[in-house]
Amino acid sequence: MSGSTLEVADMFRAYGKAWRTTQAGHLSLAQLKVMTAIENCRTQTLGGHLLRCESCQHELISYNSCRNRHCPKCQASSAKRWLEARQVELLPVDYYHLVFTLPQPLSELAYCNKTLMYGLLLQAAAETLLTIAADPKRLGARLAVTFVLHTWGSALTHHPHVHGIVPGGGLSLDGERWIQCRSGFFLPVRVLSRLFRRLYLEKLCQQYAQLQFFGEHTDLRKEETFCKWVNPLKHIEWVVYAKKPFAGPKAVLAYLSRYTYRVAVANSRLVSADAETVSFR
Repeated sequence: MSGSTLEVADMFRAYGKAWRTTQAGHLSLAQLKVMTAIENCRTQTLGGHLLRCESCQHELISYNSCRNRHCPKCQASSAKRWLEARQVELLPVDYYHLVFTLPQPLSELAYCNKTLMYGLLLQAAAETLLTIAADPKRLGARLAVTFVLHTWGSALTHHPHVHGIVPGGGLSLDGERWIQCRSGFFLPVRVLSRLFRRLYLEKLCQQYAQLQFFGEHTDLRKEETFCKWVNPLKHIEWVVYAKKPFAGPKAVLAYLSRYTYRVAVANSRLVSADAETVSFR
């Protein structure tokens, strides 16, 4: 199969059954459900409705969508609705684009502990921002922030990080007035980075009993070994980015919306496929 009209659903329908047979015992129920949903999306299997023109009586059958979170065809409208809702919330002030990233060793551990460690990433990033912003020596204000979790980079490698968009100021702690940050400067990145590092590692160690360890991390099942493994992470710089977006907050929201409802390989990226290989951009 090749050409600009190639879809993930086409590959699943053509080669999915044989692939599932060869992978029997290695696929989760959730993965099987996703494949089935994508295969059935906008087909007669899910039913549909009949559209008829009252003037010429022309009829058109429209089949229902699967609305699965991982379906390439079902996310565009959701992203559009999300973007419209966030744009309505924008205030007439400067905004800042923030990124909090896990260091590589934790990224590798997170691959087998996604729910727990992604959740801690969002919690630690939010707590870091709110704590530093509330400090009277920094801003002395209560912030509002929109965060979106990204779990892979442009090369489709595992790369957990969160993007955030934050107004350049907030309500005073008594809620009576607006406090604006200095022009072109939001909060000190190094201070954010070090508090983020401390909060994340504290929360991770508190949740040690919930972690799962596989492969090269098997030795970390011993808590003493885990503590020794974590210790060097307390002394490296963690990446935190905070800059005023050149194209304004709407551009950042548009960027985030594409990831809020985005699958790893969209239909538009597919080049060709056969029973052995898939080529995509």
